[in-house]
Parts: sequence; C-alpha cells; structure tokens
Amino acid sequence: MFGLPRKLFTEEHELFRQSVRDFIAKEVIPHNDEWEKQKMVSRESWKKFGENGFLGIQAPEALGGLNIQDFRYNAILIEELGLSGCSGPAIGYPLHSDIVMPYILHYGTEAAQQRYIPSMISGDYIGAVAMTEPGAGSDLQGMRSTAVDHGDYYLVNGSKTFITNGYLSDVVVVAVKTDPSKGAKGISLVLIDRDMEGFSKGKPFEKVGLHAQDTCELFFEDVKVPKENLLGKEGEGFKYLMTELAQERLVVALAAVALGEFMLDSTISYVKERKAFNKSLSEFQNTRFKLAEMTASLEQGRIYCDYLVELHNEGKLDSAMASAAKYNMTELQCKVADECVQLHGGYGYMWEYGVARAYADARVQRIYAGTNEIMKELIARKILK
Repeated sequence: MFGLPRKLFTEEHELFRQSVRDFIAKEVIPHNDEWEKQKMVSRESWKKFGENGFLGIQAPEALGGLNIQDFRYNAILIEELGLSGCSGPAIGYPLHSDIVMPYILHYGTEAAQQRYIPSMISGDYIGAVAMTEPGAGSDLQGMRSTAVDHGDYYLVNGSKTFITNGYLSDVVVVAVKTDPSKGAKGISLVLIDRDMEGFSKGKPFEKVGLHAQDTCELFFEDVKVPKENLLGKEGEGFKYLMTELAQERLVVALAAVALGEFMLDSTISYVKERKAFNKSLSEFQNTRFKLAEMTASLEQGRIYCDYLVELHNEGKLDSAMASAAKYNMTELQCKVADECVQLHGGYGYMWEYGVARAYADARVQRIYAGTNEIMKELIARKILK
C-alpha cells in the first residue's frame, strides 16, 4: 500500500515481526470481541504473552528478560498490535512493558526488581502507572495523594483515576506527594502491589471506546509501603516522570499510526466491494481522493515515527520531540478515523465493523499520556527557551 521503503528494520526484525503477527492472529484477534464484553483482556492472555517472550524483552536475563535493548523490537510489537485493529490490547500490553516496567528497571531497588520484574515478564503480574487524580487531570503538580514517612515505611492515602490496566493491576507505579509544600520537588514515586492492605479498585469504567481495556479508579487508605518500594530518590518523582514520559508518548504515536493504517486498509477493502449507482465506491473521485490523502499522510507519519525510533535507540529522543509525535500522530489518527467512517456510510456506524470500533477508540488518544494541549505547550517551551 505504501510507496516509500522502510529502512529501519533488518531481516532479523522482520522474522520477529512475523512471529508476533502469527501470535496476534491466534491469541488476540479471535478473543477481542469477548474481551470487549468483559471490559478487559483475560489473565490467560497475559500469561501467553509472557510464555512467548513478548513482555519486558528489555529486562536483564538475570530477571527473566531477553536483555534486548533495541527498541525496534518493542516498536514491532506496538505496530502489529495496532495493525490488528484491537485497540484495547494495543494499549494495555505496551503500557505494561514499555511504560510501567522501565520505572522499576531504571529506578527500583534491587529488592523491588527481584520481586516484580520476573512476574511481570511471565504475565503473572500486570503493571499500571497511576498519575492522574479526579481533581488534577494533566496537572501533575496538583495531585493530592500523599505518602507520609513513618520510618521504615510510607503511609499512603489518596486516589487515582483513569488508570489503564487498573482493574487487573498487580503492581502500580504511584505518584505521591512526600512533601506537599515543595510543589513538583515534593513528588515521589512508590510501588504499591495487590497484597498491600488498604489498596482497592473501583469497577471498570463504562467508556466510549477501548472496551477491551480495563480502566478504573484506584484507592489508597493508610497503605503501608515499605521504603524499598520507593523508586529512586524522594522528591525526584516529577523528574523521573518527565524523563520516562518521552518513551510513553512515542509508544502512543506508534500505536496511532498503526491503528490509522488498520482503518485505511479496512476502508480500501470495503470501497472495492461496496457498490452505489451501479459501480464500486472506489470508482468515485471523492473516494479515490480521500484514500490518496490518507495514504500520503500515514506514509509521512510512518517514516517520521521510524526516524524517532532510530533517535530513541541512540538516546537522542527528547521530551519535545516525543510530544510533537504524540500530538501529530494522534490528531492524524482521529482524522483518518472520521474519514474512514464517512466512506463506510451507515455501516461505518455499526459496531460490527472495525472502523466503528477504531473511531470510538481513537478519540482518547488525544487525551491520555498528556493532552494534546499540553503537548503543544511542551513543544513551545523548547522553541522559545
């Protein structure tokens, strides 16, 4: 479908891609309808991902990982999940491996890494990250959850909302205020797990889209968190968040392009078969022009993201670059979703059609991982400093 050849991947990468694609065709796509009804993927699915080595591939071998530091492999997993059209799984699994796990690998104590990473790699433990609060949204400095020092443990109180993987979560990276008087410098990160007394979860939300992705509120009432579960240094949490959010936003951008490609592929197939006024929809100039516009835009987006993956592998991806990618690609995804539904006509509004689901799923991409308005502010800071 696309004209420009991709130069990012080697033959070894493409062999990995085929194994991922075969796995998704067997273990994800056939189950997605049921997962949407259940509002979450099954725990068995997480185990199968783990058994096939698709969770936490970057983790050290000593912890059960493959020690693959080449992010192109992560990108392939994200891309193939997006191309499947299963938006919920396309968000949940990468969040676990590429967003939650790096916090523990980069900032966790040896004890915390030994406790959580092997179980996250096997799929026995599911990870989540909890930043957003009911009254704060994208304003991380406005959070109210606190962690009070009690010697060998912190006493955590507060709540978080809109937490991806929240209902199934076994270990959560939680942003808290260890010193509310210091603003951003008073934020720390702690690990809270399913076994800690006082940690509870709300019911999965009834969302507009992403029905196969479990999203809920988390509540902390006098939760005793041992000091070994502090990530990095006390008061450095905001800095860690800003550092790790670059990869998170790249993950969202990669998923956005792949999901856009899924919608376009589905629409091309549809307009070739659907007839109106005794001819195929693909013969109408408006249809052809719309398909051409989307193809050109997605091709540009794909090559753009390939370059960012290359920069990320070299350690050169900064916050503004990642913010620009998240902003640009999610806006494009939503535009493609709208155009593809329109080309499907009434059928594009029927849930049985993939584009209808993708349309509902796309909208939140411009909100989470930092709203696109926040992305523009971060870009502006770099160009105006």
